[in-house]
Amino acid sequence: METNITAVTTHRFLPLILIILLFQIELSQAVDRVKGPEKPTYFRHISVTEGLSQITVSDILQDKMCEQADTLGWLMAAEVLACDIDISFAPVLDIHGISDVIGDRSFHAHPKPLVKLAGSFMQGMHRAGMKTTGKHFPGHGNVKEDSHIAMPIDRRAKQDIFDLDMAIFSQLHQQGLLDAVMPAHVIYPDVDDLPAGFSAVWIQKILRQQMDFNGVAFTDDLSMQGAVHLGSFVERAEAAFEAGCDMALVCNHPDAAVEVLDGLSPSFIPSNRCKSMRKSAGIDGQTLRCSQAHKDAVKVLNDFYEN
Repeated sequence: METNITAVTTHRFLPLILIILLFQIELSQAVDRVKGPEKPTYFRHISVTEGLSQITVSDILQDKMCEQADTLGWLMAAEVLACDIDISFAPVLDIHGISDVIGDRSFHAHPKPLVKLAGSFMQGMHRAGMKTTGKHFPGHGNVKEDSHIAMPIDRRAKQDIFDLDMAIFSQLHQQGLLDAVMPAHVIYPDVDDLPAGFSAVWIQKILRQQMDFNGVAFTDDLSMQGAVHLGSFVERAEAAFEAGCDMALVCNHPDAAVEVLDGLSPSFIPSNRCKSMRKSAGIDGQTLRCSQAHKDAVKVLNDFYEN
């Protein structure tokens, strides 16, 4: 079946969701966060941004910090690619603000160092051969609720959101570093009454037209609480595609993924943008681990946490 819905499988040995992205006939794979006591040793470096948000602005502007961020971006991407996974949905571009779920997943609490750090991290991902996915557009850091378990509403003025949170995405896009975005399951009522990932205002008017972004737009997980009020899983996917998303993610719920695949209209036309997210490089894990570049990168990571 030719479609661009994500079919989801859960490995029975790992607390890891592998999202199988159906790009026309061919398969690509994607992964989000990997955590838990049983996570494979090979994924030990996935959470390389934890702690970066605590660095002071003066420190972050130094070239050394950006070099480290570049190295960590390369390390994360290279290790994921070595497992024959095309995409890690990274990086988080949200401000380290009041959000319970973003926290130290963010690069920083201030936009200028955040852009510098995230930009360096994204350059590292590109060096490894992986495309970048900035999330959660236009910004999830300044709303308290967790969209996994609630329906967050960011009641700030439109201009405040544009000038602070969304400006981060805009700047990184202007630098040519943003290949895809993942809209937030957050409502911004001063802009639209729908969550960003289901809003044609956000995706077609603001992202596509005003930002002139022509990369891929992934939904966030359609099984999250922030998507529930859109209806059934099929209705959620249809709403996201109608709003302008290129691919729908159905995670943690294999039966729902099948429901969406079976429930889409036969006339559904897949987006051609998704093909652009396939990996452009990558080597096997043993070769990577034996390389000097990998050894140097692991040392950088270890030194970073020690210091």
